[in-house]
Amino acid sequence: MDHDVAIIGAGAAGIAAARTLVTNGRSVVVLEASDRVGGRGWTIGMAGMTLDLGCGWLHSAERNPLVAEGEAANFTVHCGPSAWQEQWRGLGFTPAEQAAARAAWAALDARFHAAPPESDRASDALEPGGAWNAFCRALSGYMNGADLDRLSIADFLAYDDAASENNWRVHEGYGALLAARLPHVELRLTTPARRVALGDRGVRIETDRGTVSARAAIVTASSNVLASGAMAFDPAATDHLHAAAQLPLGLADKLFFELIGNHGLEVETHLIGNPRDANTGSYYVRPLGQPVIEAFFGGPGAQQLERVGVAEAFRLAADELAGLLGSDVRRHLRPIAASAWCRTAWINGSYSHALPGQAHARATLAKPLDGRIFFAGEATHATDFSTAHGAWQSGIRAAREILEAQTA
Repeated sequence: MDHDVAIIGAGAAGIAAARTLVTNGRSVVVLEASDRVGGRGWTIGMAGMTLDLGCGWLHSAERNPLVAEGEAANFTVHCGPSAWQEQWRGLGFTPAEQAAARAAWAALDARFHAAPPESDRASDALEPGGAWNAFCRALSGYMNGADLDRLSIADFLAYDDAASENNWRVHEGYGALLAARLPHVELRLTTPARRVALGDRGVRIETDRGTVSARAAIVTASSNVLASGAMAFDPAATDHLHAAAQLPLGLADKLFFELIGNHGLEVETHLIGNPRDANTGSYYVRPLGQPVIEAFFGGPGAQQLERVGVAEAFRLAADELAGLLGSDVRRHLRPIAASAWCRTAWINGSYSHALPGQAHARATLAKPLDGRIFFAGEATHATDFSTAHGAWQSGIRAAREILEAQTA
């Protein structure tokens, strides 16, 4: 065998698995299809700023293991509250309207808990003709990357009931933090795995750069990649691949505007573009004091942006901002960066949600296969899916399963 363990994917799950295995004396190779480390955590430097194109918030921070990882690596963790629940100066969304919209979401959440429809479809719990249904759909897009029509209530509640309102950030970038925590292992970038097969004594992985053998493997590929057939498995993995198809990646994308000139916008403020439009953007203004607006679109809104292309996406976002702040704001907005996760090869989306009636698929996807192939990634976590820390925890779980199997 070439290695004790081969890890497919160098995102949060793969990095956490590698750290756990190396600490326990195992030889590890990490196979990453792209040319970078971090997966859906991706920090870039642009216009003198640090921007996270992917995950950017340490959700449920009081119990998030990546807070300690950041502190151990001398990263600066910002513990202040977020401005998500605010609308700067009530522009386009008065305090009374905000209260009514929040009440509509709270009522929907109460129906999820007390009287969920048999369909398990979140949209079936909407108030017929509700004045704030579009607002509720927009929130689902931000949180789940998917519209309520495609969302399992049981799955959503598993996450929402476990989550807290403590959301912190990393000054140097979440993606940078993840990349910094990769231990010293053999790392093969631009090496997509094409086939994962059980051998006589271990696992054989066929890649574009040759075949790798190991006593065991951890597969951290996204649910969309697994379901696409881009990576072949033995027939014994059929249930896992079917489960992955029931846990598709939703879509959330970001656009970044550099703020130039005397714009008059305050630090750490927030605007929702149009609370009556399910496709509207959420705009975080001058996060961590940087001269930037981070525009966030989720679900159908993000899908629309990827359809129309980057230039048109920036125009649509600028139009929403101008509708709130006045047309003069346009001269202060300079487009500098954008994500397109649905078009990002070997990821093909943002974070997983369960389709109605399919919440059980997470447990299926997380099951080891023949004691030699193990699965990790945010889609396998029972409650913290859709987060980097959920992926991180799943990588530790898979690594421990291997350690137990190899010492049994």
